[in-house]
Amino acid sequence: MQRTAWLIAATALLTTPGTAPAVATATHGTAPAAGAWQKVGSDARSGVSGIAFEGRTAHGAGVRALIVHDNKKTGQQRLSRITDKEGSADVSPVTWDGPEPMDLEAIEAVPGKPSEYLVLASRGIVYHLRVSGSTAKVLDYAPLPAIGQGDNFESLALVARHGHLAALWADRGAGHRPATLYTAPLTFDEYGQPQFGGVTHRTYRAAYPAGDAVRHISDISVTDSGRILVSSASDAGDDGPFDSAVSDAGRVTVSAAGQVRVTLAASPDVLARFPQYKIEGVECLPGSSDALLGTDDENLGGYVRTAPLCGS
Repeated sequence: MQRTAWLIAATALLTTPGTAPAVATATHGTAPAAGAWQKVGSDARSGVSGIAFEGRTAHGAGVRALIVHDNKKTGQQRLSRITDKEGSADVSPVTWDGPEPMDLEAIEAVPGKPSEYLVLASRGIVYHLRVSGSTAKVLDYAPLPAIGQGDNFESLALVARHGHLAALWADRGAGHRPATLYTAPLTFDEYGQPQFGGVTHRTYRAAYPAGDAVRHISDISVTDSGRILVSSASDAGDDGPFDSAVSDAGRVTVSAAGQVRVTLAASPDVLARFPQYKIEGVECLPGSSDALLGTDDENLGGYVRTAPLCGS
């Protein structure tokens, strides 16, 4: 299938265990090369705090995706749509219709429910949306279960297996404090409110980057085969410097009875490193080995790109 420049796989990003990954680097503000970062925001209010695949463009050549922004003031943009056009990424606003959230950090399509999404705020409130055109209507909302002392959430993934749904989300961790990855079965009541089953949790430390500014899990995506990909990011302040990586963190399975099991790797495999960028969105694209990555680089804006990280 012919791809646009935005969807060209950046094969130089792949690495093998035990070796330092090669990286295609770019400086903020420079014109992107083919397959490189595409700018989608120009300031701290327009970065990508979470990203969800929405669909393909005509003839399947491009991608539409929804992104959330971590804005906190009334009237600021919460949700936008990215559409690629011949190698560039266009952004259009999506109107939020319902109780206004604060500090959105993740978005995920609900499997089996076309045009429906779950959106997660940093304090642990989950919003169930239905998106139609340029409007996102809040169907219902609920708190996450088992919120721990000091938890700050930046990630959410949903998995569908054997007719059952499971949710994965994480407290991001900070520096010496590891992230906590939570998992639970997921259903919806008659009003559309998320209902979570029994929760399990495990701690996770990023293999890269390191230091006091690292957020061990800044987003989660699950491949078709059940691999758990996580992004980790270092954030030294609103003007950086930033650093990020995407790692293979383990596996998730959902049994025929709906039981959810997560196995985390003792030594996460760093698939790619992305210096100068703070990745907060990772989304494996259906039917592809590509991940769509999004950054929230604070005063430097937001960027997206693809990288071939989701193969089996």
